[in-house]
Amino acid sequence: MRLLPRLLLLVASCVVGGQALAHGVAPEDQLFLQNASGVHLLPFIYLGAKHMVTGYDHLLFLVGVIFFLYRLREVAAYVTLFAIGHSVTLLFGVLSGLQIDAYLIDAIIGFSVVYKALDNLGAFQTWFGIQPNTKAAVLIFGFFHGFGLATKLQDFTLSADGLVPNILAFNVGVELGQVLALSAILIVMTYWRAAPSFTRYATAANVLLMAAGFVLVGYQLTGYFVAEVPAS
Repeated sequence: MRLLPRLLLLVASCVVGGQALAHGVAPEDQLFLQNASGVHLLPFIYLGAKHMVTGYDHLLFLVGVIFFLYRLREVAAYVTLFAIGHSVTLLFGVLSGLQIDAYLIDAIIGFSVVYKALDNLGAFQTWFGIQPNTKAAVLIFGFFHGFGLATKLQDFTLSADGLVPNILAFNVGVELGQVLALSAILIVMTYWRAAPSFTRYATAANVLLMAAGFVLVGYQLTGYFVAEVPAS
């Protein structure tokens, strides 16, 4: 088993081990967000980039999106659609104050990983005889990924002083983090595609990707139903 399948296995192990809380915020970052007042562009850019680079759910979805994309133009088109989707809902969710249950949003984000893995495996064509519009799916799931980011920021009482520029800066950071993460993924993918193991393990890698997505869905739904149970 070559490099990318090993990386996918590592990510799946982290998910199973409970280390990959989809949108976790480090304690020091929580403290900064709670106390930040006024315009802090660079810190918010940093936090946005950090959040994307360490967001296992986002990275798993991006791996699925570019798995069988060989042309840079195609990669750019899909990633742009994803960026548009999550940028719109991130900004709208935070600035409008729209509240959506974080567990349900994160469960849908986990499902996006499952969906893309199934799409890569040709499951929809086999099961239903149809091929969903992949670009539309990436855009739609991008909306949900953006709401996932927004729900984390909504956990904190953000100061109204400088809120708009700070959130815009956070979004810029998310995009920069996405470029960094995607560049690393593309390097690994390019290296792996040149090896004979790609043909042998491409299906297994997507099955592993799908399994990781199901774990994320199960984790979030468990959190949702446990939170719904009133304390005795």
